[in-house]
Amino acid sequence: MPERAEDLSSSAADPASRHRERMRRRKAVMDARIAAASERRGVLLVLTGNGKGKSSSAFGMVARALGHDMQVGVVQFIKGQYLTGEASFFRRFPQVRFHVMGEGFTWETQDRERDVRAAEAAWEISAAMLRDPALALVVLDELNIALRYRYVEIDTILDTLCSRPPMQHVVITGRGAPAELIELADTVTDMRIVKHAFDAGIGAQRGVEL
Repeated sequence: MPERAEDLSSSAADPASRHRERMRRRKAVMDARIAAASERRGVLLVLTGNGKGKSSSAFGMVARALGHDMQVGVVQFIKGQYLTGEASFFRRFPQVRFHVMGEGFTWETQDRERDVRAAEAAWEISAAMLRDPALALVVLDELNIALRYRYVEIDTILDTLCSRPPMQHVVITGRGAPAELIELADTVTDMRIVKHAFDAGIGAQRGVEL
């Protein structure tokens, strides 16, 4: 009897045994959560915040969708002054409809009416994509910037998002996502900046920012 108690005490003190027990409990919790998440529908993701990586994350999802042979639509608001790596790459795929509709950031154009026209044209294409059930994923890159400056109306965007095909996923990027869009979204990530090379005088790099 004393030897058995000693064996149990030794087992309880063993780090490997404690780890296995923690992971066993964690697996039971995660299995239950996965089983409970039985709903299947398109989700709305909003990637916002001042940190780097919002568009990069969105285009990572485009690559993932292509891996599943899904049809993808991309509209880039605001951007357009420079040819980017993502535009050059994803335009090679017939499954991707890629539209670069901006004319540069607002401090470059310095022309509000011109920016509004570009955003309205981008939204017209976006709205058509959001009505097309063939598109499993739609990325509206930098739409939040257009909303922030009121180049397009938030109510129109929300109504169209709510009436999109039921299995269509949408990713919206850009700083300063409006509260109404955050409320509607299923998943929201706010990217926080800790350090950025630009603040140290390092310009935008191909394959990193461009």
